[in-house]
Formats: sequence, structure tokens, C-alpha cells
Amino acid sequence: MTVFDDLRQLSAAEDFFAYLDVAFDPRILAVARLHILRRMGQYLAESDARGAFDGLSDRDIHARCHDHLAKAYQDFVLSSPLAERLFKVHRDAVAPKRDAGQLVQLSTLE
Repeated sequence: MTVFDDLRQLSAAEDFFAYLDVAFDPRILAVARLHILRRMGQYLAESDARGAFDGLSDRDIHARCHDHLAKAYQDFVLSSPLAERLFKVHRDAVAPKRDAGQLVQLSTLE
């Protein structure tokens, strides 16, 4: 199995940290686990799109995945899920409200 196959088998955030040997504070992980994993996924997708994994050994791929998870984790040590806005619900919470249109008084209608 490859590193990517192994990662696909993992489910808990703690499993990713253990497999990739990245230290973490459980308090941070309790708040931002999904955000950290989503950010790691973004970093992996960007690297893959650039061909950064092409021709690498499993050991080197493991090291790159370690770096991506460590970087994603650090993003949330220094910030918060709300500030990073990775999920639509957070982006929508701060989006400008759409104008519902002008109100027309019923008394003006005849």
C-alpha cells in the first residue's frame, strides 16, 4: 500500500497525526479537527496539481504529507476556524446581507 492508500483508510484526526508523526495539542484539535484536515487536503491538492508527488518514493511522500499536516495544524494554532472560513457556513456568516428590495407600504397600493 502507498502512503495515500494508508491515508484514505484513516478516519479520526488523531489517526492522521499519529500516522504522519505530527505532534498536536488536544485542545486545539478538539476545536479545529475538521478544519485542519480540510486545510491539509487543500495543501495536498495544490501539491498534486503541481506534480509535486510525481516520482517520489513513499518515504518522501510521507515527509511531504507530514509537512502539509504540520502546516495546516499551525494555521489553526495561529488562527481560528471562524477567521480561516474554510467551510461555507463560516463564509456565509460574514457575507454582506443581500438587499431584500424596497418595501412598499400597503396603504399606497390602490
